[in-house]
Amino acid sequence: MAKVFESSEIGSLSLKNRLIRSATWEGMCEEDGRPTQKLTDCYKTLVNGGIGLIITGYTFVRADGKQLPGKMGIHTDAFEDDFKQMTRAVHELGGKIAIQLVHAGGQATSKTIGRQPVAPSGEKVGSYDEPPAALSILEIEDISDAFARAARRAKAWGFDAVQIHGAHGYLISQFLCPLTNQRTDAYGGSLENRSRFLFDVYGKIRAQVGNDYPVFIKLNGEDNLENGLTREEGLLVAKRLSDNGIDAIEVSAGSAASGEIGPAREKINTEEKEGYNLYLARSIKEQVRCPVISVGGFRSFKTVQRAVEEDGMDFISLSRPLIREPDLPLKWQTDPEARATCISCNKCFMPGLSKGGIYCVIQKKSDEKNSSR
Repeated sequence: MAKVFESSEIGSLSLKNRLIRSATWEGMCEEDGRPTQKLTDCYKTLVNGGIGLIITGYTFVRADGKQLPGKMGIHTDAFEDDFKQMTRAVHELGGKIAIQLVHAGGQATSKTIGRQPVAPSGEKVGSYDEPPAALSILEIEDISDAFARAARRAKAWGFDAVQIHGAHGYLISQFLCPLTNQRTDAYGGSLENRSRFLFDVYGKIRAQVGNDYPVFIKLNGEDNLENGLTREEGLLVAKRLSDNGIDAIEVSAGSAASGEIGPAREKINTEEKEGYNLYLARSIKEQVRCPVISVGGFRSFKTVQRAVEEDGMDFISLSRPLIREPDLPLKWQTDPEARATCISCNKCFMPGLSKGGIYCVIQKKSDEKNSSR
């Protein structure tokens, strides 16, 4: 029987436990996407807190793929020294780090990228702030090339793996979703056509990094949207990815347009509300050969342990709890009854929009109150 605090593997990557820091936008990079020492220090804190693998915040592969301020970019060779310093710092502490690669597509804004956003189709739907420009075939090919170049840089600059972001309504997810993909050419219509861009990206990345370098994906098991990717379709895409050698699948669901059933749900205050994507991860696990990572609302070690030992999850990934308690893995290792203090209010993301990085607003207010006594 698998245990949470035992070593395991994602492809050729060996990890000390089955806990992963899921990709989290930190808002700690320069305006052009250059990583900062503040971000590196954030990752060092996570390593010291006992996490088995860090997945970076979503990192744009092309300048027009940026969504939020302070977002990291790996679209240029100019950042080589900064990235090497980051990965070296993590490795010196015994940590492992993967980079998540993304293009925001229609979820970008002209204010952020200085041009009209691009998407599979030109309609303003879902979580778009404005009508995007429909991509041409040549532009689609150029973006998949950009993913491959980004992966090549990541491997050369010391990242232990790359994760493709195929969830949450970003560009790959937009192609998969019938609501945001209304094309009538080879990239639209059938599931095979809608998944073509994803497999273009994956194939080109493999060609750049080789079969022995870990490449995995964050994938929506379903979109939780009317006319979105269905559970049945998500399962078919996951199975095909596994058949094509993907090293792991992190199973999520929803997008910013999904409301209360989006990726980062609020008020996860009971064990019954935890692991809200686990049902999707279980169904995918039954159909694939690769490791499956479950993400979504894990707050107590009991739920994590049950997901691994009884539900067969290979890994559990966490985001918001680690913003408040980066040492949560160590706490769980010494006290299996411990529960994360995160209250799922989502206020942690607000400071990143204007104050140079995310943090737990509730914890900071408490600390300031205590220090003023």
